[in-house]
Amino acid sequence: MSQQQARQQPADKEGSRALVYAVSIIAALGGLLFGYDTGVISGALLFIGDEFHLDPLSEGVVVSSLLIGAMVGAIACGPLADKIGRRLCITGAAAVFAIGAIVAALSPNVETLITARVILGIAVGAASVLVPLFIAEAAPPAIRGKLVSFNQLMITIGILVAYLTNAAFAYDGGWRWMFGLALIPSAALGIGMLFLPETPRWLVEKGRIEEAKAVLLRLRGPRIAAAELGDIRRTKSEQQHKSTLRDLAKPWVRPALIAGIGVSVIGQASGINTVIYYAPTIFNATGLGPSAAILATAGVGAVNVVMTLVGMSLVDRVGRRLLLMIGFAIMTLSLLVLGLVLLPDPLPASAGWIAIICVAVYIAAFAVSVGVVVFVLPSELYPLSIRGSAMSTTLLCNWGMNFIVSLTFLSLFHSLGKSPVFWLYAVICALGWFFAVKLVPETKGRSLEEIESWLRSREKTAP
Repeated sequence: MSQQQARQQPADKEGSRALVYAVSIIAALGGLLFGYDTGVISGALLFIGDEFHLDPLSEGVVVSSLLIGAMVGAIACGPLADKIGRRLCITGAAAVFAIGAIVAALSPNVETLITARVILGIAVGAASVLVPLFIAEAAPPAIRGKLVSFNQLMITIGILVAYLTNAAFAYDGGWRWMFGLALIPSAALGIGMLFLPETPRWLVEKGRIEEAKAVLLRLRGPRIAAAELGDIRRTKSEQQHKSTLRDLAKPWVRPALIAGIGVSVIGQASGINTVIYYAPTIFNATGLGPSAAILATAGVGAVNVVMTLVGMSLVDRVGRRLLLMIGFAIMTLSLLVLGLVLLPDPLPASAGWIAIICVAVYIAAFAVSVGVVVFVLPSELYPLSIRGSAMSTTLLCNWGMNFIVSLTFLSLFHSLGKSPVFWLYAVICALGWFFAVKLVPETKGRSLEEIESWLRSREKTAP
């Protein structure tokens, strides 16, 4: 077996595939917290508004404050992870999650609650960068896409758990319990990370070769570990100087940044979080009553989880680029049909159920494609020396577009009308399809070092 064939194996007989999966699952608890703290506000807000006598503007601030914190967390944690390590930063994020959950649950007034939401947002933003980064650097190429996708799966499970928790405590308005229960997975993440190794690639970057070798032996076994360690060291030796943030602007890095940031921004601009945050509002506008709208929203959450599992099974077989093309195409069609359904005035009696089908198809297409690839692709494309900083930049753009779309949806919904706003998102999805065709490289089955070498080979020909 050649060195390249060895690197493509998930692990040799002496390596521990169980440890690889343990690393992925424990780290992905950060994704579960990401999803939970994103979704829990949809139910809690009903009771917070009554207790603190909030007006619509104040409610909007409570919701969007998490996104402000997420932008801060995303941009701050990448350089820190490059400096002190991925493992330590994720452990710190778990502590921030716990602090935010406690402060939110005990908030005596809306100002404290907003502060708690910002704290939670910092942890969410950090997790969105660190978890896929950590898993990608620990995973073997053959199953890297699936393992990094654990993060997205846990995000969708977190959102669904938040919806179910909201329903469980809705009988007595227990919004404090809704926030406080996040303390349990926060503790599990923090404690679990104490037992996991640092990623071998970060250890090599810091010159800790023997430690990196020991980790690779545990993760891969002797034959594969030797080949992979050689690749990592060779890639590091190709660096001409100490890396800085200025390296993000280098011509050979540019294709990776365009692809990574583009997929993140277009994925958010397609309107996915308008469905996550405002699904009951959308369904209610079609004539469904509140109870039916909430039940339909839980159904959408379940579809999100199931189709993310499907995406995880496909991403290493079908590839990242083709999945994006298929997903954006189906999302475009489903939003066009949704706009047509909402066009008549008055709406037909069947409009509500057709709308549910369109939204479910849209969510399924996103979950199986963009939802999986949006975290996998950047974690693979960026060079080792600036991977944390590049991930931070990408996720800052992701959270920034999330904030813009979430802030403008209701205004667009009421000013443009129900149909035009969804047709606008359909146009963005169509642009996403063209972007995937023209600017997204395929990374399936290639080691992180092979991807970086491919990028560097373009340096001489780049303008």
